Amino acid sequence: MRILVVGSGGREHALIETLAQSDQVSGLYAAPGNPGTAQVGTNVGVSATDLDGLADFAQAESIDLTLVGPERPLVDGIVDRFEEEGLSIVGPTQEAARLEGSKAFADQFMARHDIPTASFRVFDAAGYADASAYLDDAGAPIVVKADGLAGGKGSFVCSTTEEAHDALDRIMQERAFGAAGDRVVIEEKMDGEEVSV
Repeated sequence: MRILVVGSGGREHALIETLAQSDQVSGLYAAPGNPGTAQVGTNVGVSATDLDGLADFAQAESIDLTLVGPERPLVDGIVDRFEEEGLSIVGPTQEAARLEGSKAFADQFMARHDIPTASFRVFDAAGYADASAYLDDAGAPIVVKADGLAGGKGSFVCSTTEEAHDALDRIMQERAFGAAGDRVVIEEKMDGEEVSV
């Protein structure tokens, strides 16, 4: 089986390392990969966000299965693009990936479907003053999040109202996360362990 792993981080390195142990794998490729993936597979000079380039590579190299590590290509629709070409890929469709790509969408989805989650409010760029006033009313501890993908850096667990205002300013005023901060989600802080599945 010939497998393409999309991404360039430690997650992709771990996938390639594990896949390399299988006798059923005859070819391993990482796009774009990293020095670690190059030790066990072949790095490909195609960006993880170049969906057409990735699909073209998968077709040209008769890739049997593609695995996607980073969130950005999923949110951009890589699964839909591959499925259009009849290519096998593991991951959510672009519509389903909205749960990862937008914290506001995920919270609203959970509220709509009675899935327990922290209480939250969503504010867009024009609502900065309202978001600031909400922080004063809600108090701390509280969580302030950039709505979009921010490379795992856009969520702030704030112990004080001052920290919460600093986070809000960083996201909405300083634009530290660019378009990912066009909206902000403010949530109650819940105690417990975070689990990703």
